Amino acid sequence: MAKPQSMIEQVRSSVAVELDRKRKPTLRPDKKAEKKAKHRAKHHRPMKAAFFRYCYYDPAFKFFVEQVLDVDYLPLPEATRQTTEVGVQNSSDYVCTPYKHILGDFVEALDLGADMVIQFGGPCRLGYYGELQESALRDMGYEFDMLNFAHGIEKGYLGWAKEVLSKVNPDIDIPHGVVKLKGTAKMMELLDEARDYFLAYGGFERKRGSFDKAWDGYMNELRCATDERDINQAYKHVMESFRAIEIDKPERPIRIGVVGEMFTAIDERSNLGLDHKLMSLGVEVHRMLNFTNRYLHYNEPNLRVGAKDYITYDMGPTSTLTIAAAKQYAQAGFDGIIHAKSAGCTPEIDCIPVLQKISEDYAIPILYLTYDSQTSDTGLDTRLEAFYDMLAMKKEKLS
Repeated sequence: MAKPQSMIEQVRSSVAVELDRKRKPTLRPDKKAEKKAKHRAKHHRPMKAAFFRYCYYDPAFKFFVEQVLDVDYLPLPEATRQTTEVGVQNSSDYVCTPYKHILGDFVEALDLGADMVIQFGGPCRLGYYGELQESALRDMGYEFDMLNFAHGIEKGYLGWAKEVLSKVNPDIDIPHGVVKLKGTAKMMELLDEARDYFLAYGGFERKRGSFDKAWDGYMNELRCATDERDINQAYKHVMESFRAIEIDKPERPIRIGVVGEMFTAIDERSNLGLDHKLMSLGVEVHRMLNFTNRYLHYNEPNLRVGAKDYITYDMGPTSTLTIAAAKQYAQAGFDGIIHAKSAGCTPEIDCIPVLQKISEDYAIPILYLTYDSQTSDTGLDTRLEAFYDMLAMKKEKLS
């Protein structure tokens, strides 16, 4: 027999359910969603825009297209060998490998239905290739719009922003776009910070794949972000996930600093998964070169002062950063440095004699990697393993 107190609770619950059933439903409007819907109806342009594939910045590109330009973003699937081959077949032998990768991406994007492709160029001659790529694509029979970030930069950042944004979407809300542009920069900065932690600790996880799983979750959460609050929340979540992962990190691990060309040294498709190959060997990886340090917080004169023993003038796109980072790694007692570049990258070729001098002065080994569309994955594995073994033997001998 039920206890009196239990019977009373049952009666109360039944009454509450009945009253709730008779109450007229009230829907509280989601003010944030309502505001977004009104803004979209007024300013959104129904067209598909695509970026080329570039390392881990895809969520930031999506945020820029949807929140700043206020058009639809067309994501690209994983690149295939055919993507690269199309780029190679329609490129001159004298252009750099990143050009060929990007051209192949644009072809794939247009085949998937993109109305516009976006070329944000680069700090080197890649920044001048937008017109060449546009011409090549039109010769191939494609009809499209191209947003080339190299256009209008002589008008200053504000003039450039107005010209770029208005060209894509005449109905764009400029003040809103500027605010969201700041959010794009914030996302890139936090992506780089999270990646730095990943590179430093990912090689020592007890359970293989833990860092990759957390990273994939971070990328998915960022793809759903619509404002800075969402961006900061996603970063908080991934850092909590990273710190919760169990690791076995030795007291004195092999530390390698990666320097080189802006595209190849960062993009894992271009460098054949260099980050993961090093981490799989149990290496603590550092890479000063990223979007934040080259664009958002870049101060070339200050970097040059720090490396004044080796450079007097600005040598080009990423040259100062390459040399300054290499010197910092050497002074910090790193075990080795890897210099990664694409074939024919003139600025980074100019860096090699300077890097050799740093190697000699600080007795730090440097591995030089040059990539083109024919670089062998197996050959790279052999070179990295030999380099690691050499560093490990040197470290053991000095300890």
